[in-house]
Order: sequence, then C-alpha cells, then structure tokens
Amino acid sequence: MPQGYSKKKSRKHQRFMERRALLEQKGLLSPRRRLGSQAPMAGLEARSTLTKAGSTMTSRCRKVPKSKQVVSPSLSPSASPDSIARHHSVLLSQGNSSSKGVRMSSPLLRPGKYVAIDCEMVGTGPQGRLSELARCSVVNYEGDVIYDKYVQPELPIVDYRTRWSGITKQHMKCAIPFKTAQAEILKILKDKIVVGHAIHNDFQALKYFHPKDRTRDTSRIPVLNQRAGLPGRANVSLKSLARHLLQKKIQVDCKGHSSVEDAQTAMELYRLVEVQWETELARSLPPRPPSPVTDPTTDSSQYMDDQYWPTDLMASGL
Repeated sequence: MPQGYSKKKSRKHQRFMERRALLEQKGLLSPRRRLGSQAPMAGLEARSTLTKAGSTMTSRCRKVPKSKQVVSPSLSPSASPDSIARHHSVLLSQGNSSSKGVRMSSPLLRPGKYVAIDCEMVGTGPQGRLSELARCSVVNYEGDVIYDKYVQPELPIVDYRTRWSGITKQHMKCAIPFKTAQAEILKILKDKIVVGHAIHNDFQALKYFHPKDRTRDTSRIPVLNQRAGLPGRANVSLKSLARHLLQKKIQVDCKGHSSVEDAQTAMELYRLVEVQWETELARSLPPRPPSPVTDPTTDSSQYMDDQYWPTDLMASGL
C-alpha cells in the first residue's frame, strides 16, 4: 500500500474521530455507540489462557457471552400519552385484566405522570355571575396533596358562594394573586395526564387549555356510569359516583365543598377503571406510522466522507 494513501486515510480517520467527539459533546450522538472503538479483541476476553502441550505453547481466547439486554417494563419519563395507552393494551394482552392486574400495572405506568385537580370558584362581575378561581387543589396518583392554595381573583368578589365553594372572606387574607397561582399550577400540569370531574370548568377558571389526549374527565366516561348502574351517557355528579362506586360520602358539609376531597375522589374513580379506560383509548388511536426507509447515504462505509456531515458542524472550526 502506498505510504501517501495510508497518511490520507489516517488524517480522514482523525477528522472523523474529532467530529464524533463533537457530536457526543453536543448530545447528538450517544457515547455508548462507539463506531470507531479501539477496544482490543472486541467480543473476546482480554486475557488469553496459555496451555502447554508438549513443548509448544497454544493460546485459547474464550468468548465472553453477550449480556442479555434487559427491557424495563416501565415507560420512560418522557413517554407520550399515546405510548401510555398502548402500554395499557399490552398489559391487558399479557393477562393483567383482573382487578389484581390493575394494581400491578400502576407502578409500570409511571404514576408520576398523573395528577388530579379541582378548583373552587367565587362570583365576580355584574351580580356575581362571573366565576373566578378562589382555590385550587392538585393531588398525585396516590391522592397525596401536592398543591392547595387560596387565590385572590382579579376582579372584586361579589358572591363568595360559600355554600358550594367553602370560600369565605377570611380565606382571602392568605390568598395569592391569580397570576402567581396560575404560573405555579400550570408548571405542575405541564406534560401530565390530568384527571378531574367536569374538568373543563377548572381549566376555564385557570384560563388554560390542556391537551385533550392528556385529559381524563370522570364526568364523561360511560364505563363509570355503567359500573354504578346508571345510564351510560347521563351527566352524573361526582358526589353520586363516589356514593355508588366508592361507598364514600362527599360534599356533605354545609360549609361547602373541599377541593382536596373532590380531587382525591376523581383520582380514585379514575384508578377504578384505569386499565379499561386506557385500553379503549388505545383502540381509538390512529395506527402507528411505518418505519422510515433507510437512507442509503447513511451507510457506515461512507460515514467518514465530508459531504455527509451537517454544515453547521463543518463551520464550527474542525
């Protein structure tokens, strides 16, 4: 082989390694994929066992068995709601359709992705007909409170609606401004699957729109009504569903509702039919797009050629 060709090949390989290091540094390429790995004796043990046969020495290199890739049953933290729904379907197909399976499936579905919300409103504007946020409570998948604050409406309060909201003038002394509460709450809801009862009212009070595919409204699920022995399309109250399905009495205090209790109840109802609900959603999802056709220009044999590198990296000074 001509010496000039060897030097040219060496320089090209050096540029390739420098660009690979840049890609890894920018997070565009996983460092675990070592295309140019120089690990000695790949796939073999580094040490050789020398054995003596008569007066000759023979070396044996034992193959190291490949470690089996362990596929975690849990979804990644950035899993989309579509992936979560499809994962439910997979769990069912594996025989997790029993009530015991429902409990077992929950940790696999990353319960941190789920929250339930409930808001209490007061009346503002002409004759107190405008509803504004006065309290918001958010609970996690287990029903633990992660947010519960009183909120000062942007307009003066005309009607506290204490009989239903539980809000009094005293509560407003420790209330935070609406804009502050809105920013805090939306930060919690971001990228979450949000559960609630007639949840559009809560989002309206927050002046917010949550993606439909990440919203679970327990007032619009026929399976809950069917379990309660009620008409599938009927608009059933949270109080009624709790009584029929959870044997739980809520909203009985004459001093008004508790947004914490209502949020916890909505989450309990969701968990009661979680697998069935998510499976039905999975069936309604559009089919997955086909795998993209492999671009022949990405062939590894041409990977080192300059023409296949992004122009922004070429201009970075390498």
